This record gives sequence, structure tokens and C-alpha cells, in this order.
Amino acid sequence: MLQSIHVKNLALIEETEVEFGEGLNIITGETGAGKSLLIGSVNLALGGKVDASLLRKGADEGFVKLVFVSEDEKVKSILREMDIEPEEDGTIILLRKLSQGKSSCKINGETVTAKQVSRLAEELIDIHGQHEHQSLFKKSKHLDILDAFGEKTLKPLLEKTAESYKAYKEAAAELSENEKDTTDIEREKSLLEFEVSEIEAAALTEGEDKQLEEKFSRMANARKIAESLSEAYNYTSAAQTNAASLIGNALRAVGNVSQYDSSIEALESQLSELEGLMNDFNRDLSGYMSDFTFEEGEFEEVSERLDLINSFKRKYGESIPEILDFAKEASDKLDKYADYEGYIYRLKEKVSKAEEILLKNCEALSKERKKISVSLSGKLKESLVGLNFLSVEFEVDVRPGNKPGAKGYDEVEFMISTNPGEPLKSLGDVASGGELSRIMLGLKTVMAGEDKVDTLIFDEIDTGISGRTAFKVSKQLGKLSRAHQVLCITHLPQIAAMADEHFAIEKEATKDSTRTFIRNLNGEESVRELARLLGSDEESEAALDNARDMLLKAKEYKNDMGE
Repeated sequence: MLQSIHVKNLALIEETEVEFGEGLNIITGETGAGKSLLIGSVNLALGGKVDASLLRKGADEGFVKLVFVSEDEKVKSILREMDIEPEEDGTIILLRKLSQGKSSCKINGETVTAKQVSRLAEELIDIHGQHEHQSLFKKSKHLDILDAFGEKTLKPLLEKTAESYKAYKEAAAELSENEKDTTDIEREKSLLEFEVSEIEAAALTEGEDKQLEEKFSRMANARKIAESLSEAYNYTSAAQTNAASLIGNALRAVGNVSQYDSSIEALESQLSELEGLMNDFNRDLSGYMSDFTFEEGEFEEVSERLDLINSFKRKYGESIPEILDFAKEASDKLDKYADYEGYIYRLKEKVSKAEEILLKNCEALSKERKKISVSLSGKLKESLVGLNFLSVEFEVDVRPGNKPGAKGYDEVEFMISTNPGEPLKSLGDVASGGELSRIMLGLKTVMAGEDKVDTLIFDEIDTGISGRTAFKVSKQLGKLSRAHQVLCITHLPQIAAMADEHFAIEKEATKDSTRTFIRNLNGEESVRELARLLGSDEESEAALDNARDMLLKAKEYKNDMGE
């Protein structure tokens, strides 16, 4: 549920904050007062596109803050995916800040992207304006509505169909990738045979390249190594004043006096260890120098072997394991091509079997959709009659399309006739803008039990209607608000009278500026606002009585719904 909106420094809004209630929240106001600005602000906070002109003139920064309360598990899951731990009381705060040329989004104080906000918003709020009504012209929207209406029954069938479609596409792609003409196959076989033969003949072993590189480095730098080691040996054991003899002399000198002081004994022990280490070093160094010989031919062999391995790395992979994997894959391909006709036959069988399973799942899905379409047709017709479509006929037409897909092979189209004797025609060919808004409301009423979004906003729901039809629409909104929190912007008193909470958007002009704000109306203020909507320039007693009568009838209707 949307708990509150706080807007500051956006267009005509200097600063305004409003708290909404459960049920039906009605928003009215004079033309140009800023009703569309309120919806624009909400869309902005929900991750909408930023327009730099939205920032109020003279302001350096503006913001929109929406506070929701939701215990929905999917909402919590989405928050955790963003590394945002849900609040214990279910509070979710969406904040969109604007400054000159910049904007930022936050959820519960954590910086996020506009895309992340939009994803979360889909589970929190549903906004219906003229654009959303127009979406009813799209057949793909009709399919989605039918599937949402029958979700409990259709979900497992849709999942099976999507899985089988994926399997079919993968099998078809595998066949397409491997189905080649004979000339191409022979050419590829010849290349593969050469590559496998070349790699197998090399008899590579894992780690061989590293060992060869180390050996090559040692051989290539043999003279430098020999000179440096000889110099080191000279310092430690060969020269007259070498390190080993000097340490030995030091050890004997300390040994002569160690018996007189225990501290000197410790020094003697350290020198003794040094002498042992030096002797070990000299022995190891001497052994290395004795073994440090190789033939010129051996160096050439190492160099040629490294060149071969490096050439393989350029052609087949960056390491010996990758080269061996390449050879294995190439060998597997050769095995496949040994019985190419059989291999392709098996792939075609795989595609055929996958297609058979897909079509079977599509058929089962279509069969269930047709059953559900009858129920949706009946309930929507009943809802439309309640919206003053007195002679309406409505049918959800489910028929096979051209080819199967992830959602099956059905095409779904809403068919309607609004006049007696007229044949059913596509919704997009018949309905006007005002009728579309009522049909959308009818759908939302029918879908109320299935729709998991808590908050619905209706803008322009009253387009092209008045009188009795307006009262019918208000009753439907009242009914819908028993299952959802509903915010509705309207200019019709019949709809405004049904409000559980009534808000007015007002514009105040001074010499230097104009500002828009929104406030909650109390009982008598709501009466006067209804009188204004009825077209009364003056608050005459007749207009006020008419407004009170509307409120009384709306209250009686809501009481009847609660029984």
C-alpha cells in the first residue's frame, strides 16, 4: 500500500506531502491545478525518465519520496537481490532526487539504479492512464490478461510449454549448425584429421612447456650463470679470505672465551649454525657447478621443442591442456563424421520428438485456455454491464496461431459488440477512448482477486463519460477498492462521492510565484468540492444539497458492499 507522497521543488510544487488511506482515494482539482504533475512525480519516483525542466525555477534540488508498506514475499525477495534487507514493519521508501543535470535513486537509503526501482515498482503499484488503456488494442496484451486471470491453472502448463519450446529451439539449432553438404564435410574432415595427427604426433605432456622454458632460460644464460656462481664460490670457499674460513676463525675466537659467560655460549652456538649453513651452501653450490654442463645439440632440441609447442598454442589453445582438449574435440567430430548420415538422422529425430512434445503441451495449454476464456468472458460481460454497457456482448476468442512459441501457439483476441444485433468485432476496431477506460476498469475489477499488486492508480478513468455511466464507474471503483488500495484522479462528482479519502489539488498564485499543493478534505470541504464539480460557481444550497445526496448514496452503497 502507498502510505504517503512527499514532493519538493518540482515544477509548480514548492513542497507538499500527503498521506493516503486504504480503500478508494479520490483526487480532484481545478483544470491546470497540477493533477497530471502528481502522476508525473509518482512516475519519476518509480524510475521514470528525468526531464530537467521538472525542477522548480530557482531551486537547486528537488525530490519525490514514496513510502510503501508491503509484506509481499516477492517484494522482499527483490529487495534482498539488491542487497537491501527488508524492514521488519514492511516499510519501503523510494526516493528520487533531482539537481541540475543529475538524478539519483534510493531504496530505503541505499543507492540503486532507475531500472532496479522500476522492477520493484512493478510489484508495488500499477498506474493506468490513457496510454495503458490504449494497450488493450494489442492482441499480445489480451493473451497476457487471459493467462493472468487463469494463472493458478495455467502456470504449470505455461512452464511446461516454455521448457519444451526451449528444448525444441536447442535441438533445431544443433541440427542447423551441423547439417552441411558433402563437400563441406569432406573438407572439414581433412582439416580435422591433419590437426589431430599433428597434435598426437607431438606427444605433449601437461607441464612440459614450463619445464622446457625453465631449461631454455638456464641454457641461454649459461655463461652468465657460470660466471656469477664462480664468483660466489670464490667469496665463500675458494679465496684465501673466504667467508667460510672467516666464520671458522670467528667461531674459534669466541670458543676460547665462551666458558666464562653463558651469553657468549649463545653467540658461539649461532656462529656454529652459520658455519654449518655455509658448509652446506658450498657443498650444494659445488655440486650444481659440477652438473652445470650441456651439449650444444641439447640446447637446439629444447629450442625446437619450445617453438613447436608455441606454434600449437597460437593455433589450438593457450596452454597444453587446451591444446589436448582441442584434439579431443576434433577427434570426437571425426567420430561423428564417420557416420554422418546416421548422426544427422538422429538429430532430426531429436528435433521431431521435441516438436511433438512442444505441440502436445501447446494443445493442452490451448484446451485449458479455452475453458478459462469462457469464465473470463462471462465475468467481464457482467462487469461491463455494471459499467453501463447495457447491451454488450463480449467474447475472449482463443485460436491457434501460425507457429508455437514459449507461450504456446494461441492467438487471443477480445471481441465485443456494444449494440444489439451487431456482430462481435475486435476490441480495437470498436471501442472508443472512453469505452477503453471503462473496459480496463472492468478488467481490473474482474482480476481483483488475481492481481497481486496492492496499489492501483487510475488517471483519466472518466474520459468521455457522465451521468448514469459515471455513477456506475464509481460503484465499480468502490468495489475494486475493497480488494486494493485505489487512487483515482477525476473531475466527475459521481466518482468523487465514492471516496474513502478525498484530496484536492489546489494552485495558489502570488505576485512572484505560483505553487501547487495537495490536501486532505474533511466532510464539509468534500461537500463543497463536489458542489464545484457539479458546475456550481456559487456554493448554493441546491448544489450543496445535491452534493450531500451523492455522498449519502455512495455511503449506502459502500455499506451494502460491506454486509
